[in-house]
Amino acid sequence: MKTIAIIAHDGKKAEMVAFVKDHLEILKRYKLVATGSTGSHIEKTGLKVEKKNSGPLGGDAQIASDVVDGKVQAVIFLRDPLGNHPHDPDIFMLMRICDVHNIPLATNTATAYLIIKSLEE
Repeated sequence: MKTIAIIAHDGKKAEMVAFVKDHLEILKRYKLVATGSTGSHIEKTGLKVEKKNSGPLGGDAQIASDVVDGKVQAVIFLRDPLGNHPHDPDIFMLMRICDVHNIPLATNTATAYLIIKSLEE
């Protein structure tokens, strides 16, 4: 089963939950892993989620490690591009790791949809 990592900054959590609800039937086909608070929001949709630490406590780094280990086939990270986040170095590291390992990374819902649909094929 393919694994998708899901992350959302606080200002994007509602958008992530709406995206998950809109694509529930597709996302049921995947194993989901998420940072802590994002995972708690996603669980409210009825999906099972493996939760890592919250982003500021190292969750982004844990997901990056899973990418390196080949355990994640795609990352959906709805990030707030206008905000400053204390864990920005971890965010940029995760993005770099996805690039190094050729793992699709969506930072908006339009790209996230394309990724989850393409993984079906």
